[in-house]
Amino acid sequence: MANPDEEQPESQQTQQTDDYYLFKIVLIGDSAVGKSNLLARFARDEFHPNSKSTIGVEFQTQKMTINGKEVKAQIWDTAGQERFRAVTSAYYRGAVGALLVYDISRRLTFDSVGRWLSELHTHSDMNVVTILVGNKSDLKEAREVTTAEGRALAEAQELFFIETSALDSSNVNAAFQKVVKEIYNILSRKVMQSQELKVKDPDWMGNGKTVVLKAEDENKKETEEAQAKKGSCCSS
Repeated sequence: MANPDEEQPESQQTQQTDDYYLFKIVLIGDSAVGKSNLLARFARDEFHPNSKSTIGVEFQTQKMTINGKEVKAQIWDTAGQERFRAVTSAYYRGAVGALLVYDISRRLTFDSVGRWLSELHTHSDMNVVTILVGNKSDLKEAREVTTAEGRALAEAQELFFIETSALDSSNVNAAFQKVVKEIYNILSRKVMQSQELKVKDPDWMGNGKTVVLKAEDENKKETEEAQAKKGSCCSS
C-alpha cells in the first residue's frame, strides 16, 4: 500500500520526459464494485473472484502507445470504504484521469456517483478526464441499473460512459484507453497552443516546462489576456 505521507514525485502531475508521458489516473467508486479487478484485468489480464477490499491506495503503471508516442498510465486503485476516504483524498491531487465505477447489479453504488464526483472535483487541482463505468455487465439477470440510466447520468454530468465486465474482460481495455487517449488529445492541443503562443509572445511563456490540462475556453482566455497585457504595457 502506498503511504500518503511519502513523496510521490512522478504521480502528482502530468510529466513529460524525452521518451514518454506519465499520466496519473484514479479508480474511484464504492467498495466491491470491482475496481481492483478492473485494474488487474487491464494490467495483467487477471481476475480474482475472491479478492479482498483494497485498503488505502495501491497503484500500477501500464504502458500504452498513442499516435506513436509512448504513454505510461499510473493507475491508482483507491479504497471505497468510508473509513479510508480521509487517507485516499490526498491521492486525488495531480490526477488527470478518473474511472468512476459502479456495479450495475447494486443501485446503491449508482446512487453514490454524485458524491464521488463531488469528492473528485474537490480534491483534484485540474480538469480531470472522467469516464463513468458500469461494471459487472455479465450479471444480466441481477441488473438493477439500466444502460440507458447510466448513459443519461453520464451525459448530464458531461462524462464518458461505458459498461464493462472484469470477469469476461468486456470493454475493460476500451475504458482505460478512452481515458488515456482523451488526456493525450487534450495535452496535445495544450502543447500546440503553448507553442503557437510562444512564437507570438516568447516572454509570456517564460522558462517553465510544466504542462497543465485546462479547458479550451480557459486556454483561449489566458491567451487573450496575455496578448492584451503585452499590448497595454508597451503603449504610452
